[in-house]
Amino acid sequence: MKNFLNDWRMVILICLTLGLAPYFPEPHIWGKLRWVRGGATGMTIMDWFDLVFHGLPWILLIRLIVIKLRPQS
Repeated sequence: MKNFLNDWRMVILICLTLGLAPYFPEPHIWGKLRWVRGGATGMTIMDWFDLVFHGLPWILLIRLIVIKLRPQS
């Protein structure tokens, strides 16, 4: 599992598929983030779960970037 989380190609692939799906009329994660930025009025538990589900690949990508940029000791 650790290799999977540290594999750049796999994380980027998940970001481009699950992280952005469905693509039309706009990426799903983008719509959810705009909804939260607008005050999250009317969001249900399922909407929050959906935000986390589509946002997790992006969190993994940010994690990999931070690990790569952090100085090795």
